[in-house]
Amino acid sequence: MYGSRLFAGTGQCSYRGTAILAVIGGAALHGLEARATFWPEDIMEIKTKQLNIRDCGVMGYADALDLQMDLCLQRQQDEIGNTVLIVEHPAVITLGARKSENKLLTDEDVIRSKGIEVVRAGRGGGTTAHNPGQLVMYPIIKLKSIGLDVTAYIRSLEQIGIELLQSLGVESDRRKGFPGLWIGEKKIASIGVQLKKWVSFHGLAININNDLSIFEHIVPCGLDGVVITSVQRETGKPVDMSVVKNKLVELCKRTYMSPLRGL
Repeated sequence: MYGSRLFAGTGQCSYRGTAILAVIGGAALHGLEARATFWPEDIMEIKTKQLNIRDCGVMGYADALDLQMDLCLQRQQDEIGNTVLIVEHPAVITLGARKSENKLLTDEDVIRSKGIEVVRAGRGGGTTAHNPGQLVMYPIIKLKSIGLDVTAYIRSLEQIGIELLQSLGVESDRRKGFPGLWIGEKKIASIGVQLKKWVSFHGLAININNDLSIFEHIVPCGLDGVVITSVQRETGKPVDMSVVKNKLVELCKRTYMSPLRGL
């Protein structure tokens, strides 16, 4: 079990080297095309929920997955409120639950010899890659507590990504039948989620400043010929990751915690 420590009266805590950026009561939806139905008891639950946003810095994929599973179990039992983990990973290639979409272009032993881990994950989707400079968010959210079904929840992740990229001067969009976010034919973000007892884990990964050569070893999400891009490649300049994280915190709070809108 992971340990945690709360500093009384400060609203700050450490969690195995991570920092809580926000612990704020309330919840909400923002900018979703899908509609949700709320019963009175659901709205009462939404108004009283917290959202814990934790910056985990650079964390190994296996450690992050263990942390997600631990928090997922706690959330199922209502021991904690809804939580979002913000993380960057050391170089790793992950294989999804759909075996037909798990396509490597380089032998696993060769990949590992280059200092890149290969991990089999249980999330949806196929093969993808993570490395420093890519922003990853893992929401641990009880969907009923925010009044979303699975489709609307995925749309909320997409909308967060779209608005985050807009704030960085990059216009992206959804593509019907193809998960993630796209700039024309180029893919800039991946989405893969999993639920256990209606609590989410895994999530959204957006390429910001990361080395895109890692994607040369895979067929991303099983899509032959797809071109992977990043904010740095699209704008021609690097981005301060702390600025990106602060914007992500703002969007998460607005999406899952602000007063109900547009329902």
